[in-house]
Amino acid sequence: MEALERPQIICHVQQALNYTIHDVKWIPCSAKFVSLGGKSNGAGVVEIYSISGEGIEKVSEFGKKDHFKCGTFHASNLRDRHLATGDFSGRLQIWDLEDTLIPVYKTEKHKGVINAIDGVAGMTSGCGAPEIVTGCKDGSVMIWDVRQKDTPVATFRQSEGTQGRDCWSVAFGNSYNNEERVVAAGYDNGDIKIFDLKNMSVRWSKCVKNGVLVTRQNFTSTYYMFKF
Repeated sequence: MEALERPQIICHVQQALNYTIHDVKWIPCSAKFVSLGGKSNGAGVVEIYSISGEGIEKVSEFGKKDHFKCGTFHASNLRDRHLATGDFSGRLQIWDLEDTLIPVYKTEKHKGVINAIDGVAGMTSGCGAPEIVTGCKDGSVMIWDVRQKDTPVATFRQSEGTQGRDCWSVAFGNSYNNEERVVAAGYDNGDIKIFDLKNMSVRWSKCVKNGVLVTRQNFTSTYYMFKF
């Protein structure tokens, strides 16, 4: 009985792949998921899989010239279910998975690998503008309104003359109405910062001495921080 009460992770099915996986995301309200990564020649890969009674079946795939590092569906509505991705060349792109020839949105403002991405006001929260936040190896955190082309609505980075720390993770929170919204960011040196987007200021910061990954759940102001 005691053994059964402990948390367990059970593998139901597995799939061997010929590329490096950097992120996996469920497609909202479906039995499908996407796998993002890249091949040894530097090309990026996104594969779409479906889960059925027989196991995992690949539905489709598409490739681009650079590794995909991260992805999110959180800024898209349930009708479109567009996938936003960040890649190794600093590109933010949004894809219609039914037509992946060219992205429906694209920007190249980051100067390095986009390590982390998150979205808000899509299928989970209807409050405020649909926005995406990206965290980059150059230390910058940028917030994008998907209705505004190519220019971030807000940028947070180290002050001039100081070396920017590698931003490992980003997450939206506090989006319970049309005015309130914050972004949490974790950095490789252990810095944790919460940016207030309403007042465009740093609401809270702390250094925990080790690299930090930050996650959030259900668009609340509760954050879970992990040190590495």
